[in-house]
Amino acid sequence: MEIETVPSEPKPESDSLPPKPKFEPLKAHEMSDGRVQFRKVSVPPHRYSPLKKYWMDVYTPIYEQMMIDIRMNLKARKVELKTRTDTPDISNLQKCADFVQAFMLGFDVADAIALLRLDELYVESFEIKNVKTLRGEHLSRAIGRLSGKGGKTKFAIENATKTRIVIADTKIHVLGSFANIKIARNSLCSLILGSPAG
Repeated sequence: MEIETVPSEPKPESDSLPPKPKFEPLKAHEMSDGRVQFRKVSVPPHRYSPLKKYWMDVYTPIYEQMMIDIRMNLKARKVELKTRTDTPDISNLQKCADFVQAFMLGFDVADAIALLRLDELYVESFEIKNVKTLRGEHLSRAIGRLSGKGGKTKFAIENATKTRIVIADTKIHVLGSFANIKIARNSLCSLILGSPAG
């Protein structure tokens, strides 16, 4: 039994489908339904004076280049950031918050500003007690081994691993790329555990 196939004429495209709609690309502030987004960064007491001193260095790149509004709330002691209608990218807000947070941890403005420019930079923090429980003189000696005479050991690790390190009492903050942070952290952990510098 044979079935005859009747060739069907292809329908013209214009009859079957409506015309393709043309939408303008969404602007950054429209992606969040036009709502303004906020971030707040606390200012620790010991970073109050440096923030006052370097305020224009912190303010200028955030306001002029990243197009994010920034102000210091003196009552709450927080730096407040918010998006504007002309903010080119919504992710700029988080980058600016990371930049301000890095400054509050003790990094120089020149080092922290790299967080605005590069996407693959991170800040990792850990405490000496997370590596080894040390008390009293032993803790002081471990901190001494980390920094070295006049900061020599710390600078050597920074230059070798292309990172920036802040040693604030028993807390250690490392700024750099993911792989470089790992190398720097391993070096710092060895020093904490008692390896001699060098």
